[in-house]
Amino acid sequence: MEFDTIAAISTPAGEGAIAIVRLSGSDAVTIGDQVFQGKTTLAQADTHTINYGHLIEPETSDVVEEVMVSVLRAPKTFTKEDIIEINCHGGVVSVNKVLDLVLSSGARLADPGEFTKRAFLNGRIDLSQAEGVMDLIRAKTDRAMNVAVSQVQGRLAEQVRGLRQELLETVANVEVNIDYPEYDADTVTLELLKEKGGAVKDEIDQLLRTAKQGKILREGIATAIIGRPNVGKSSLMNSFVHENKAIVTEIPGTTRDVLEEYVNVRGVPLRLIDTAGIRETEDVVEKIGVERSRQVLQDADLVMLVLNAAEPLGDEDRALFEAMKGMNAVIVLNKTDLSQQIDENEVRELAGSRPVIATSLLQSEGVEELEDAIAHLFFDEGVETGDLTYVSNARHIAQLRQARQSIEDALEAADADIPVDMVQIDITRAWEHLGEIVGENAPDHLIDQLFSQFCLGK
Repeated sequence: MEFDTIAAISTPAGEGAIAIVRLSGSDAVTIGDQVFQGKTTLAQADTHTINYGHLIEPETSDVVEEVMVSVLRAPKTFTKEDIIEINCHGGVVSVNKVLDLVLSSGARLADPGEFTKRAFLNGRIDLSQAEGVMDLIRAKTDRAMNVAVSQVQGRLAEQVRGLRQELLETVANVEVNIDYPEYDADTVTLELLKEKGGAVKDEIDQLLRTAKQGKILREGIATAIIGRPNVGKSSLMNSFVHENKAIVTEIPGTTRDVLEEYVNVRGVPLRLIDTAGIRETEDVVEKIGVERSRQVLQDADLVMLVLNAAEPLGDEDRALFEAMKGMNAVIVLNKTDLSQQIDENEVRELAGSRPVIATSLLQSEGVEELEDAIAHLFFDEGVETGDLTYVSNARHIAQLRQARQSIEDALEAADADIPVDMVQIDITRAWEHLGEIVGENAPDHLIDQLFSQFCLGK
């Protein structure tokens, strides 16, 4: 499989000490030599070496940049193609000038995710590992990074391929029975199918049991902080973020828009959303903020309802309890350093089984208990960090569920004495669903869509 040579900036935009422009393709070294000037040419350099020199303008021989160029020859590279990586100064102008030089010398600007896509198409990684690369880049906590690293290393792919092999052996046995019925009996084949199919279904169930935790580690928990104005919502966000991210005043209605920030709570990423105080108001701007708050509440995975312990429970507070009915929630009883006016028994009655945590955010009290309550709500026994293979990707979860359903259909058909060649159809379908996880049966449009979500330099 041959591709043209692509190039892209592989480091984040902005100022930094070093920036990297990456080229991959059969002409990567040749293009690099057109603009590089050092003690030796890049073509003469050994593989997996870094070489000092300068980039020059080919037409004028003017020096453009002082650089270090890594030379990596196929097939022992990320894309299994020749790669060069130009390390230049990290200024916006300098790195763009380097990219312009290599593009004008014959390289093509890479599409989003095209380096990783080539690694997949060239057999360097499978589709689940490619998606793990994206998860690794986007990881918000150490535990989320560990899950992504495990996926990049191929642990999920290895397990999925093992399940596919079990199903393939079952299908092969059915085929032998169909082609050579004198050597087997339907009853023997059906018993084998039930045994193998049941074992694969149990392993899929084990993977799906990790799906909730894995998805949370990957995507985070959308957490809406709600409450009446001036109960301490912004103070709560600042306590989690450990900086004055939200403006805090004694004036009701200070927060008029939705503020978002990612925080790490016991290894779990929370996407904290500080909302405008929900109340009836005639202020046009505040009214827009309140409407946005109501929308955030509907979309949240977790709600933190903040109440003012120094005031009696009001109708607006009770209305918020009603609005979050059936949702995961923690009740934050704030301002406990002041004289308590709220009826705590009524609060606990309205909260039901939801945790009620007393806090004084002004005194930094109760925040650890609140974090414990959130972690317990989503991870009853804590986050497992051993050899467990997490399934965190929504696409993988969907394919596993469809594979499980196909196996269930096959087992039900076998119990109903359906002819074995008909049962085989469901087993084959399960095998195909598992194949889509690692990309062996994935359609081209799905592959294009997945890699389009990557950044340009990856």
